[in-house]
Amino acid sequence: MKFTDGFWLRRPGVTAHYAQETYDLWADGDALVAYAPTKRIVTRGDTLGGAALTVTLTSPLEGVVRVRIDHHQGAHRSPGFRMPGAVEGAGAVTADDAEGTLTSGRLTARITHGAPWALDFEVDGVRVTGSGHKSLGYMELADGAPVPAEPAGVAGYTDTGLAPSATYVHEQLDLDVAETIYGLGERFGPFVRNGQTVDLWNADGGTSSEQSYKNVPFYLSSKGYGVLINQPEHVSVEVGTEAVERVQFSTAGESLEYLVFAGPTPADVIERYTALMGRPPRVPAWSFGLWLSTSFTTDYDEATVNTFVDGMRDRDVPLSVFHYDCFWMREFNWTDGEWDPRTFPEPERMLERMHVEKDLHVSAWINPYIAQRGRMFREGVENGYLVKRPDGTVWQWDLWQPGMALVDFTNLEARAWFQEFVRNLARQGVDAIKTDFGERIPTDVVWHDGTAPETMHNLYTQLYNEAVWEALVDVKGEGNAVLFARSATAGGQTMPVHWGGDNSSSYVSMAETLRGGLSLMSSGFGYWSHDIGGFEGTPDASVFKRWLAFGLMGSHSRLHGSNSYRVPWAFDDEAVDVARTFTRLKLSLMPYLYAASVQTAETGLPMMRPMFIAFPGDPACQLLDRQYMLGDDILVAPVFHDSEVQFYLPEGTWTSLLTGERVEGGRWVRESHGFESMPVYVREGAVIARGTRDDRPDYDFLTEVELHVYPGADGDRRIVLHGEDGASLEVTVTVAGEAVTAIGANGETVAARLA
Repeated sequence: MKFTDGFWLRRPGVTAHYAQETYDLWADGDALVAYAPTKRIVTRGDTLGGAALTVTLTSPLEGVVRVRIDHHQGAHRSPGFRMPGAVEGAGAVTADDAEGTLTSGRLTARITHGAPWALDFEVDGVRVTGSGHKSLGYMELADGAPVPAEPAGVAGYTDTGLAPSATYVHEQLDLDVAETIYGLGERFGPFVRNGQTVDLWNADGGTSSEQSYKNVPFYLSSKGYGVLINQPEHVSVEVGTEAVERVQFSTAGESLEYLVFAGPTPADVIERYTALMGRPPRVPAWSFGLWLSTSFTTDYDEATVNTFVDGMRDRDVPLSVFHYDCFWMREFNWTDGEWDPRTFPEPERMLERMHVEKDLHVSAWINPYIAQRGRMFREGVENGYLVKRPDGTVWQWDLWQPGMALVDFTNLEARAWFQEFVRNLARQGVDAIKTDFGERIPTDVVWHDGTAPETMHNLYTQLYNEAVWEALVDVKGEGNAVLFARSATAGGQTMPVHWGGDNSSSYVSMAETLRGGLSLMSSGFGYWSHDIGGFEGTPDASVFKRWLAFGLMGSHSRLHGSNSYRVPWAFDDEAVDVARTFTRLKLSLMPYLYAASVQTAETGLPMMRPMFIAFPGDPACQLLDRQYMLGDDILVAPVFHDSEVQFYLPEGTWTSLLTGERVEGGRWVRESHGFESMPVYVREGAVIARGTRDDRPDYDFLTEVELHVYPGADGDRRIVLHGEDGASLEVTVTVAGEAVTAIGANGETVAARLA
């Protein structure tokens, strides 16, 4: 949301009130409070009239400072996001005539008394950012004034009735020379946010627009700090576009709250952020195998499904999960929770056959939109479970399903009703739920618990996914629940997995899909997937084969399309070979990958790491968006063309996982690869736990394992193996010349060899 006309002027109709000085400053228990008038106070007469801002600093967790900005404190306040890791009294406050400080761990917030307004944030005594002159502002819009830079992609301004506010609060935090900003959810444009205006407003816009399914008001700086804007409502973020030296964020109303997270590295920031907001839990090992879908609008029944499943088995491509998309329910009835009897007359027996005879897990599609023709619509109307308009009627439209309505998850009875539908699916034999949609939530409605419509637009997805996640955990148990979710906001990382939405079947869309995933991984999310081959259209064979390799060298891997199947033999015989090669490669890496997932659950670090997170001291990594680290030690650079690929290797000696070739890093590398190959490099000194089998993702990672030891640092190396049952084994690896030994903590020998 832009309010200025260059540096000196305001846009027409905008009256700006900037904090001019810290007039008063005091400690209030564990809070530091500053009173900041928007004009200089020279005489007593200057205290009459005019706006003043109250700034309150607290610490909800070690290394985190919360900043609360209020104009009129009696006005509506946003509920903010849930912070399950918050504690009391994490900071120490000092205040005197010169300044006030709040120190929490390595982070100090410092407010200077007098003029100009100055709030600085220091990590280990070094200033990393801050709010200065003309940064902290209260904006008034005159009646009839044009909307300040009406946000592109904010669906509410057109089809859901979001009206611009008469007042806004904004903050601006300094950008340093060469500082780069990342995150703000899953965004498909340029990976580095500098130079972008980002509107945080969930929308179903595909992967080729500025809109996003997953808007997360958290950004990460290359300088090693992070910022969460604690507003579920629409937030506009200008990363060097309102003032090129600053990141500005604004929201409508009378108040604004944000939190600053200390580093000193981006990985430290993510660890603190997820400690406060919730960490991704462990997910079952079977979920890391290959998923195959019916696709969206294709024709299928049980016989068709069996053809797909048996075709994968006959071609020696291990399959772990089969997904039933929308049409497992009857057309026009989504969502009613009933299998279409014309195509699936015996769903319980069919699902049992999938488990027992096919040795597969099962996923099924749902959404929170209730079509008028379905059974659940009638139940929802009768019991008051659906979102209503201000006049008390049920809110409905026809843009997805005729007459569809929305489940009101703020109504605890409606939530329990929807959860019972999910539990029934799980009891039938469904192992994972694809929670589709949940983005274009209207604002011309009334919520059961009175939550403001502008707050619920982005927050709706959190309540929706929480309801489904809890129901799955009830039936499947902790560690066995899996979602496949499209929409999200802050906190969504606690309910994995999330996938990248509706992409297209091209190399360009493959690259934008990866950018979206890296952006989400920079926003506190730990697991991620996407539609291999693209959703819209049908990829040509070369795109599909390259996408197979990319999709299988990631967290979670799913073959899914719109109006065409994604079985590899539909493309060519070589596609089958590529699917086999990379599926088996991924399954052989399961001891390594599962240990990486445990690290994700324990620290919040994503399994797929942007290069700037993995190598924060290497400036060349700040701009990289076509490669990533998979866990600590494996670098993946997908091929986005028929054969040529250029990628960057950081300092050290890297070894190809596929060929054993060694390459010196600290430079750009150009290679040519066939379809059954891609750049997958292991960093110097790594110990990669490889399975002794490659036919399934769920085996014994403590015994069916061999350690591959790569050239590197001298001395003993330690690695921890993790089993799905929670057991772990610390192994000491010793290299002496051409000999290698690996001894477990209890003296047991573990198979190992030099790579």
